[in-house]
Amino acid sequence: MAGGTDVHEPFDINADTLREECGVFGILGHEDASALTALGLHALQHRGQEAAGIVTVDNEQFRAERHLGLVGDHFSDAETIERLSGKAAVGHVRYSTTGETILRNVQPLFAELDGGGIAVCHNGNFTNALTLRRQLIRDGAICQSTSDSEVVLQLVARSRKGKIVERFIDAITQMEGAYSLVALTSKKLIGARDPLGIRPLVLGDLNGAPILASETCALDIIGAKFIREVENGEVIVCTTTGIESFFPFGKRPARPCIFEYIYFSRPDSVVGGRSVYDVRREMGRQLARESNVEADVIVPVPDSGVPAAIGFSQESGVPFELGIIRNHYVGRTFIEPTQQIRALGVKMKHSANRAQIEGKRVVLVDDSLVRGTTSVKIVQMIREAGAKEVHFRLASPPIKYSDYYGIDTPVREKLLAAKYGLDEMRAYIGADTLAFLSVDGIYKAMGYEGRDDANPQFTDHCFTGDYPTPLTDLSEDQDFVSPPRLVEVG
Repeated sequence: MAGGTDVHEPFDINADTLREECGVFGILGHEDASALTALGLHALQHRGQEAAGIVTVDNEQFRAERHLGLVGDHFSDAETIERLSGKAAVGHVRYSTTGETILRNVQPLFAELDGGGIAVCHNGNFTNALTLRRQLIRDGAICQSTSDSEVVLQLVARSRKGKIVERFIDAITQMEGAYSLVALTSKKLIGARDPLGIRPLVLGDLNGAPILASETCALDIIGAKFIREVENGEVIVCTTTGIESFFPFGKRPARPCIFEYIYFSRPDSVVGGRSVYDVRREMGRQLARESNVEADVIVPVPDSGVPAAIGFSQESGVPFELGIIRNHYVGRTFIEPTQQIRALGVKMKHSANRAQIEGKRVVLVDDSLVRGTTSVKIVQMIREAGAKEVHFRLASPPIKYSDYYGIDTPVREKLLAAKYGLDEMRAYIGADTLAFLSVDGIYKAMGYEGRDDANPQFTDHCFTGDYPTPLTDLSEDQDFVSPPRLVEVG
């Protein structure tokens, strides 16, 4: 039962996973705005590890710090925090779904308009950004980055509306796709969520200072109070005198991204009134109901599979054990001189706990299966540790379609479930049995009877191919070549 990976291909232990999108944070009217923003971004670090940035405003003076790397590497010293003076700030952690990871793409992006400065950062993806960028460039715009956020700034700058909020609304009503946006002017903190609420955004409060953040865990870390979720299609404007809401798209049913529950959000966050941890555990319970198997031990693939494995164990009655130990202090495989060393790459991140595996029938539980390359290595590692049988269970349906809303999925040809049937996938990863949670099972774990195909409750296109918004950049006959890029060499 050998897996199907190329023995000559360098093994990247981080490649076979869904990449988090980005995280946003903003606060208005607090003496420690920059420090609190840094802490909030630290709590959102799981949403993007490639770059981080903070912009503050002190009266009319904006200050920015943007860096490649982790929040803690650049925003933990007193000197940096002191440079970022002011009582208002916005911040961003980034994983690049569009645009390279170079410093000029790091958000928040800033522009000086005729009405004053504005800093913007966003989570998600605009599915018509290339089309809009092409038109902007034809009209004479000069683009300095390859980030979608710059398109928003350009549209705000070119709007003929009067007030900054009106110009901001004018800009986002031209955008398609999935997004949560946070913007900062000299006097306002502005948030926006796409019309379907695909990407998350919450409102909090810290001693009277309003906060906008991607997840509730960013509020918890600073002791802020959760007020409510920003509604789908809502533009929320915070000032020192109060909060005002606008609904430029009208009211329509929300379709939040199901992957926030499966993978992206931190387990201690609350999304849509649901504990992420509780939902993931219930997904494991439902998975056990649908695909139980005779076994001796339930083993999660850490860390993403832990809550689901607990639920699977509770439902099946089979003991839960940490049969795989994760090393949290490893990045990409850094020594690859020979195939023998390359083959050890997965063990840098995951090690088998032989005492809990040897001689046992093992059920491995993970949250999702993307390309399958890591699963091959995990199954092989468990067999080498002496497992009698290895059964693989996934607490989500097969990922058959690519994402265009801010999740970095491979092209469809590289998604294992898009190429192979269930038994072919089982043979590829080398397991004795393989099963996924059904699409209806996901909805049952969320508290519904199943998926309402006429009016789906969530955005689930990776499983169903049901894209809820236009994909203009993809569907148009684009003669537009990607914008020319300056290669920064020093």
